[in-house]
Amino acid sequence: MSVLIDDSTRVLVQGITGRIGSVQTHWMLEYGTKVVAGVTPGKGGTEVEGVPVFNSVEEAVKETGANASVFFVPAAFVLDAFLETVDAGIKLIVVVPEHIPVRDVIKMRHYAIEKGVFAIGPTTPGILSPGKGKMGIMPASLFRPGRVGIISRSGTLSYEFAGILSEVNVGQSTVVGMGADPVILRNLADILELFERDNDTDGVIIVGEVGGEQEEKAAGFIARRMTKPVAAYIAGRYSPQGKRMGHAGAIIRGSAGTVEAKQEALRAAGVEVLDSPIHAAQWAIKHKLR
Repeated sequence: MSVLIDDSTRVLVQGITGRIGSVQTHWMLEYGTKVVAGVTPGKGGTEVEGVPVFNSVEEAVKETGANASVFFVPAAFVLDAFLETVDAGIKLIVVVPEHIPVRDVIKMRHYAIEKGVFAIGPTTPGILSPGKGKMGIMPASLFRPGRVGIISRSGTLSYEFAGILSEVNVGQSTVVGMGADPVILRNLADILELFERDNDTDGVIIVGEVGGEQEEKAAGFIARRMTKPVAAYIAGRYSPQGKRMGHAGAIIRGSAGTVEAKQEALRAAGVEVLDSPIHAAQWAIKHKLR
């Protein structure tokens, strides 16, 4: 078992004929992901990396049995593509693109939850389950199979944490990039719940950052529901107030979203707060999570 992506996942790539879509399709296939279809309107009947391309999601699902979709679609077209994908019956959607208008994300979020679809992003590196497959842009060489789950607001930090753990033979069950925008399609607590239910995950690392309230709200869920050990690292300790730090969601407004507030809430919930990414390895070894 793994979180979100497993041996039964049949992936549809939207925007597969674009430069990024075609390159990432190659790497997903190289990693063993079951990429069964692509969609680019007007390009139906062609192939990319041996994967058939269709004009619509409905057609792709009907012909290939695709049950998950990863987006490499320009931001302006993501909303329409997302609604089409949900209506076609896809139940897992990974939205990689950035710069999607907040109002579009709000519509997507409400529609996905209403229809029972689990979607992550926008601005996410995706999902990777070591040895099983990946949806998105994570560099697979840094990951190894194991029993630690990682949830990250930052793409590059998710890779760094996986690499640090892998160097000391601490593998990962699944790594989930939750998205870095102010409004995202699923909250941190929703993803934590998946790891809590996963029999192949023994502990979870949260890689957070300044801005927003995701970590503070997740602390309440952890205190109430999590039985597995949880560690957290909050990036942006020296971020100045009111200045966006890389991601659209990484901005401190007033007293909300500071590193101190997040750390305090997480510690109160029983989470071990890490001072540095390198301490993730020590935490995992201490809890015998190899």
